[in-house]
This record gives sequence, structure tokens and C-alpha cells, in this order.
Amino acid sequence: MVRTHPSTPEQRAQLSAEMLAHPNHYGLITRLSREHNVSRPTLYAWREHARQALLTAFCPPLLSPALTGSLERHVLTILLDAHASQRGIQSCLRALTQQGISLQTINSIVREATARALRWMQTHLPCSTRALALDEIYANDRRGAILNVVDVHSGAVWASVGPLSVDTESWVLLLWELQEHGLHWDRLVCDGGAAVQAACQVVSPELSIQADQWHVLHSCSKIEARLRKHLHKLKAQTAAVERQVARIAAGKRPLGRCPKTDLVGHTQEVVATEQVLGSLSYLMQELKRLLSVVVLSKDGLLSAEAREAELSCLLSLLSEMVSTAPLASEGLLKRLQEVLSDKMAAMLTFVPQVSALQEGLQAVVSGEQQRLLGWAWLHREELGWSSEQVIEAVPEAWRSAARMLWQGWEQAVRVSSAVERYHSILRPHLAVHRTFSNGMLALLAVWHNHRVFTRGKNKGKNPLHLSGLLDAPSDWLDALGYGPECEAGVPAASLASFDLAA
Repeated sequence: MVRTHPSTPEQRAQLSAEMLAHPNHYGLITRLSREHNVSRPTLYAWREHARQALLTAFCPPLLSPALTGSLERHVLTILLDAHASQRGIQSCLRALTQQGISLQTINSIVREATARALRWMQTHLPCSTRALALDEIYANDRRGAILNVVDVHSGAVWASVGPLSVDTESWVLLLWELQEHGLHWDRLVCDGGAAVQAACQVVSPELSIQADQWHVLHSCSKIEARLRKHLHKLKAQTAAVERQVARIAAGKRPLGRCPKTDLVGHTQEVVATEQVLGSLSYLMQELKRLLSVVVLSKDGLLSAEAREAELSCLLSLLSEMVSTAPLASEGLLKRLQEVLSDKMAAMLTFVPQVSALQEGLQAVVSGEQQRLLGWAWLHREELGWSSEQVIEAVPEAWRSAARMLWQGWEQAVRVSSAVERYHSILRPHLAVHRTFSNGMLALLAVWHNHRVFTRGKNKGKNPLHLSGLLDAPSDWLDALGYGPECEAGVPAASLASFDLAA
């Protein structure tokens, strides 16, 4: 039990006043301690308490914060646009306005915004059938992941929840919830995770899951890079082998634990590895060509059967390379063969839809005409051609069919880059916030869905417009009910009434 000193308030006030009146008087605290039988720490505490009471008495009273639309817009804009934490928001407002608000006020604003964002995510989904990209990103503690469902063609985020366990049950519940809210899809693409693939088979067993081509080709490029590194290592050893041969010719023993002394065999290994690497580079170029949406042939576009036959031939050539490659390169080539054999069918689920469209338009657009359009499609970026420019340049008789063909190529789904782009937006926020709730994830998704593109072919639109929600506002704060954009133009001096509590 803590004992209090047996003194009256008048005595404590008198002693505190004397200490405040003589702050630099040497020996004052010691004298008062002896005369009144009070410890020095107690006297120091009385003096500090009296000093704070005087400051409070003469400072103006703190005004309660007025949660105006302007204040809420300031806080939420800094939170997401500046990747700021709650204390970062406090520091920014203090530096920009010479005023500040308490953390309690900031937290209340964010809490209300996240609740509105959660309601918005459940009620604003497109009626049209969409193509979805699914992937997870791990949180800071690696104990759970954030599951994201992103529209392939528009980049809109339809779901972002977590951290959750990366298992089939979590993905199944998320997809079922989206179905319950009215989201429909006809295509799914993911990076090949076992949990998400199993969930897609449970929820949409009639759909073939498209494997992300970028991940597969990236794995192949890493294996090719290792083989190239092995070749450079062999070439660097040539000089050492020549020195060993010279020592043996001079009657000396070779140096090293396992010296290479066969110059002819080493040269043959270098040549064989160069041949393997050259052949592999050619096969990888052909693989990328055959995995493209449009593949040109002599008399038109490559059909689904011809594409499958050429890919089968490519795998056969790769198998032959494995059987004839040097022993050191055989393991890398076998791994490459396993990757392609396992993922080849999943990377081609987009082909039947594209081939059916091309064959259906044969009566209007011949093979040669389709080949011309395909050539323009493959070179559109380097030539700077837009789709409308190409379509307007073709004869009017097959212009409408050309537009359908071009749109079909644009709608083909091969990669899950849409969800990867959203992960790049999500990572800075994960680095700032120690924990990330479902409400914050929903708030970030609402901000992203309403963000207007400032350049490119979709300039002036946001992901919701591209998803068919043409009446969606361009201001995400307006969508959450924080007033029109003009209210954010309130002068900084109007923030002077906000509370100063830190």
C-alpha cells in the first residue's frame, strides 16, 4: 500500500510555489526536505504537478474536433495516397497546417471509412460475366496471406481479405461469397498454387483453369540462365586445363584435388554445351511464339490442332536434347522438360475460344485477311498503332468482322498480371501498417477501383468503368459518402479548430 505524505493541500501549494519561484536556488530542495520531512522525489513530483497545473490554467481550452467532410477527406487521402500510418497522418497535418488532430480522432475516421468500404465491396459488383485472376500475398508475419480476386481485363478488385490460411477452404468460402453477392465469371487464371486450383475445381468444376504463362516462362528462363552460367564456367576452366596439360607434358604432377587434364574431352564438352544452349534458346523462342494469342502460318492463322501439333513436336525435340546432352546439363534439361510437360495443357485453355472465333469468321474474313490482321496485332506496340487505327484502315466490307476478331484477341486470358499489379500497390501499405484488417483491405480496394488512369488508351477512365459500371464516380471518397470533390479545397486555415492532443 502506498503511503501519502501527511500534509494539507495548502502546505503542498506553498512548497510548490516556493520551488517554482526559485528554480535555480542551490540547496532549496534539500532544505525543504529536512524542514518538512518530505523526500526529494516527492518534492520534485509536487513541483512538476504544480507547473502542469499552471500551464493548463493559462492555456486556451481544447476544442473538440469537428468531424467535417474536409477533415475526413484530408485524413483518408493522406492515408492511402501517401501510404501513411496514423502517426504519419498526424505529422503531415501538423506540418502542413501548423495544427494537428489526435490519434483517437484519426482512428475514428478510419474506422468509419473501413465500415463504409466493406459495405461498398458487397454491393458494387458488375452484372456482366468476368474473367478473374486469383492469387495471394503473404502478410508481414508470414502466418497468413491476403487472398485477392482481381478482374483480368479492367484491373478492378472484387475481393481482398485476410490474413487467412492459404488452404482450399479459405479460397472456396471466398469464391462462394462472391457468387452469393452476384459476381459471375467464365474464366479463371492463377499462378498454379495447389490450394487455389483445388478451390476453383470445387466452385467452378466446369471451367478449365488457365495457368499463368509468365510464371512458367520465368521458370524456364531461370533454368536457361543456369545452363548459360555453366557454359561460362566451362569456358573459364579452359585455361586451367591447358596449364595442367603443359605440366604433365613437362613431367610434373597436375595441381588440385580433382584436376582436369583431358583438354580434348573438355573442349568437346564446351562445344556440346554451346550446341545445347543454342538449341534451347531456339526452342524457348518457338515456345513463346506458340503460346501467343495470335500465331501466324503460311496461309493464315495457326489453328488449335496445328498449334498443339507444333508444341508436341517441341516437347519431343526437348526430350531428344535431354538424351543427348552432356551429363552436367542433363539435370537442368530434365527439370525444364518436367515444368513444360506439367503446365502445357493448362497454359493453352485460352486457345479453343480464340480458334472458334477465327474459324467462325472465315466466311467473312479469309485466312490471308486474318493473317494481315494478326501481323498488325503482333506489331501494334512497336508501330504505335491502336485498335481503332488498324480497323479503320482495312476495307469496309470486313471491318465489323475485323473488330470482332480484334476484340476476341484482346479478351484472351493468358496471364494473371492484373493481380500481380495490385500486389505491387498493396506491398507499400503492408510495409507501413503492422497489421492489416479486412476493413483496410476493402478501403484500399475501393480507392484502387475508382482511381482514374492518367495515360494510355484508358485515359480518363477507372477500373469500374472498364468493368461496365459506367455510372461509377471518379472520386472514391464521393463513392463512400464523403461529399463532392470540391469540399476538399477548404483552406488549410480552416483546420485551426481541430484538437491538438497528441
